[in-house]
Amino acid sequence: MPFIPHTPQDVAGMLATIGAGSIDELFDEIPADLALDDALPIGPGLTEPEITRLMLARAGQDGGPLCFLGAGAYEHHIPAAVWALATRGEFYSAYTPYQAEASQGTLQIIYEFQSMMAGLTGLDVSNASLYDGATAFAEACLMAVRANRKSRSRRVLTTRALTPVYRAVARTMLSGQGIELVELPVEAGRTSLAALQAMTGQDFAALAIQQPGFLGVPEAVDALTDWAHAGNLLVIGVCNPLWLALLRPPGEWGQAGADIACGEGQPLGIPLASGGPYFGYLTCREALVRQMPGRIVGRTLDLDGRPGYTLTLQAREQHIRRSRATSNICTNQGLMVTAATIFMTLLGAEGLRRVAAQCHANTRDLVAALTRLPGVSLAFEPFCHEAVLRFDRPVAPLLQALSARGILGGFDLAADYPEIGPGLLVCATEMRTAEDIECYVQALGEALAGRRA
Repeated sequence: MPFIPHTPQDVAGMLATIGAGSIDELFDEIPADLALDDALPIGPGLTEPEITRLMLARAGQDGGPLCFLGAGAYEHHIPAAVWALATRGEFYSAYTPYQAEASQGTLQIIYEFQSMMAGLTGLDVSNASLYDGATAFAEACLMAVRANRKSRSRRVLTTRALTPVYRAVARTMLSGQGIELVELPVEAGRTSLAALQAMTGQDFAALAIQQPGFLGVPEAVDALTDWAHAGNLLVIGVCNPLWLALLRPPGEWGQAGADIACGEGQPLGIPLASGGPYFGYLTCREALVRQMPGRIVGRTLDLDGRPGYTLTLQAREQHIRRSRATSNICTNQGLMVTAATIFMTLLGAEGLRRVAAQCHANTRDLVAALTRLPGVSLAFEPFCHEAVLRFDRPVAPLLQALSARGILGGFDLAADYPEIGPGLLVCATEMRTAEDIECYVQALGEALAGRRA
């Protein structure tokens, strides 16, 4: 809140009403050894103009770097209307809409979001979001293990072309339930089909495919999906939702389509915001809906024929059943879903296609310009709106030099993909201009020359 409205008289009146003699007495259940002996060293209070000036100065220290860094979080243009509407009081502080009669606006927003995500992914049902893309992937794996009645395996087959953070989070969440994540190697930036064929006949609950892959290369989703279904594996599609405006949706992969789709919703109107909050989406075929974690909003008609919305398929008790529940998802990222729904409504299908196409065009221009520098080459083709560049020297010092010039140069692949060699994942969204790209090229050229010297 922007200010604290309670006067000392207000505080004294509230304490008297509840029968406490002081604030310390109110919190007397806190053990004495945990309490601070002295006040925090934060100095005297400041006036409102002084604190405003201080916070603006602190925020200014972050600067405004040119961002060519993607790797799962992207700087896109967000129309002003998105957050002007999402931060209205009706949405900003709304809790999980258990009381449908008092929550029709929130429920309708969530229903519209579900409808849009089902349309983007080509699947039947969407939930009302998860915490982020990484936990959405982990929940999709848990869902697949529960739902696949043709397999007794507690193993999920995935690929090193899937975002490293997603794989790390999934291992943490799955290991507690005895589920193993098995990784296929990459070849030319995408899942190795030869390694996949070597797995034929082994029992897995599901195959997870990211489209486009973390290294920017589109996957052979038809071949991967058909191989999985031939072996009775469910298919999990992990997709950047913005790119679903250009690429075939998971529901149309192969002969039968993917069974589950998930991913990070941040590209849909959510700012980078120092790492969050973001939100994950999860959709599936209708046959799997009772294994879907999280909330689902349904639409119906009342006795007078008027539309109404409510949480469906589960009661509130679903969220407090601990190990017997499909998940512990509850209030979650409702505000992020609201922003994403407004964003998709404003852009529409054609707007999403134009944004994705401009991202690809800008990344193509960036790659063409950077690979004209000595010691820089393109690692893999084709690519979408991210690409891997190979260097003739370690990337980390170059990124430090670029950072000193106010440029976020990309994602160093050394730790996650040492087999690539000195590699850099670069991204240019629709926010980058020709002048931005030229600035990057000049700064990198000087950094390369400086390192040679």
